[in-house]
Amino acid sequence: MARVLVTGANGFVGSHLAEALVAQGDEVTCLVRPSAKLDRLRSLDVTLAHGDVTDRQTLTEPIADRQVVYHLAGQTMALRSEHFYQVNRDGTRNVAQACAEQTNPPVLVMVSSLAASGASVDDRPRTEADPPEPVSHYGRSKLAGEAAVRELADRVPVTIVRPPMVLGPSDLLGFKMFKAISLSGVHVVPSFSTYRFSVVDARDLAELLILAARRGVRIAADKPDDLSDPRGVYFCCCDEHPTYAALGRMIGEAIGRRWVVTMPTAMPLVWTTTICMEALARVRRRPRFMNFDKYREIVAGSWLCSPQAAKDQLGFSPAVPLAERLRQTAQWYRDAGWL
Repeated sequence: MARVLVTGANGFVGSHLAEALVAQGDEVTCLVRPSAKLDRLRSLDVTLAHGDVTDRQTLTEPIADRQVVYHLAGQTMALRSEHFYQVNRDGTRNVAQACAEQTNPPVLVMVSSLAASGASVDDRPRTEADPPEPVSHYGRSKLAGEAAVRELADRVPVTIVRPPMVLGPSDLLGFKMFKAISLSGVHVVPSFSTYRFSVVDARDLAELLILAARRGVRIAADKPDDLSDPRGVYFCCCDEHPTYAALGRMIGEAIGRRWVVTMPTAMPLVWTTTICMEALARVRRRPRFMNFDKYREIVAGSWLCSPQAAKDQLGFSPAVPLAERLRQTAQWYRDAGWL
């Protein structure tokens, strides 16, 4: 049994990780903001600690005496680019510094993103040794967070995990795809290109994070500025890399649709939609998933990564194929009354 802290534990992936840690008998503390929704965490045997990664003073007590810190708190949508950096770079630095101040610093597992590495070149899955080339503010802010923890690698044992698109039970964003396909049988594809995507289920990602804490290679302290040094960095994905259209058809099969119409969208229309969504977000002062930053990622090409290092070094393997994970997710949505 380990004493662990999970930041961002009330989020989609964080709640799955907290559940997996409790199931294996760990003593789990969850760092949550006072305003956070805690529906999923309330059913788990966890201790709640109020704090915010952007407020350095709130981190000392929750991190004290922890053996492992899983840092999942992050900003995925923002009205202004500096908001990404405040959380994903500065907040990550705060967590790492709080770990470094401990007499026995805990293992720090930082959840970054494939966006920090960048889109695929020539449709080839990225490996941990590829030089990072982020195309969005989100991706650059996550890479800046990686750089922040690397600066303390001589004092804190750090491992970085870069997941791609994450789906699974309780995912509000992924649910929109399931719902649209369930209601209309139509899956909108934001281009005519056959870009492919790496995908991982949140439950499999949680398992890899636990493996990374137990046996992962740590970031090397001798090259703190080398962001392409693969030591201590892992991608996490399933073996399948579907196109976005194929993913829609797989979701259709998972929910029992006999057919799904994929509707490619011309990029000028995607751009026009992006402008409208960005304007609406600024008027309502609430960030939306479709924005200028996301558009940069859409037009960048395929987003593929290789799970080989995680397989070789951690013994990671998704529990079941992607199609079965999608069926399980669809059933969760039905059981929860979402579909």
